[in-house]
Amino acid sequence: MPGYKRILLKLSGEALAGTATFGIDADRVRALGREVADVAAAGIQVGVVVGGGNIFRGVAAAARSMDRVTGDHMGMLATVINSLALSDALEQMGIPTRVMSAIEMHQVAEPYIRRRAIRHLEKGRIVIFAAGTSNPYFSTDTAATLRALEIKADVIAKATRVDGVYDKDPLKFPDAVKFTEITYLEVLSRALGVMDATSIAMCRDNKLPIIVFNLNTIGNIMRMSMGETIGTVIH
Repeated sequence: MPGYKRILLKLSGEALAGTATFGIDADRVRALGREVADVAAAGIQVGVVVGGGNIFRGVAAAARSMDRVTGDHMGMLATVINSLALSDALEQMGIPTRVMSAIEMHQVAEPYIRRRAIRHLEKGRIVIFAAGTSNPYFSTDTAATLRALEIKADVIAKATRVDGVYDKDPLKFPDAVKFTEITYLEVLSRALGVMDATSIAMCRDNKLPIIVFNLNTIGNIMRMSMGETIGTVIH
């Protein structure tokens, strides 16, 4: 029995790069697509937001000499490329998808319209939300939170390289302590950096739970969707 009716899955752009430092790894995208497809086949409505860090990061060293707004717009376009890659992988498996872009580009993706997005989800299509919020200075975490609230998702599932929220970076500190659950306020006051402060505050104000889990463990997306206790719950 599914744990949730509708989820918003937040993937980093780096998740699509596989073991490479940048670009798109076709095998990795197919593997991710297969996991997402299994969740949709279980009757759970799935929205996805993918970052663009594997292609371009608006605040990366390469963008420091650029105008921030220009860099952020380039980052948004990178998310469109990633969204198309994930959509193609899913479509090749016979899973209907829609890429909806906050920046209008009719030849490439549908424009984002909230009611239409909900209708697609209700018809069993996986909706991939691209181009962030279309506004600079907002991260893809914030875009994911905004879309999750708009489509009335039950939860934001934040896929990361670690298996939850820790008091410090477990990849650097072996003595890092993991939280099974934690409040929004604790995440903000401790500056834990799971998601940016704007998105955490939005989730807190609208009582939208966040599950942080390890994407690199095969089957975790399904376990999370079925309501199994994995990772960390922020509520």
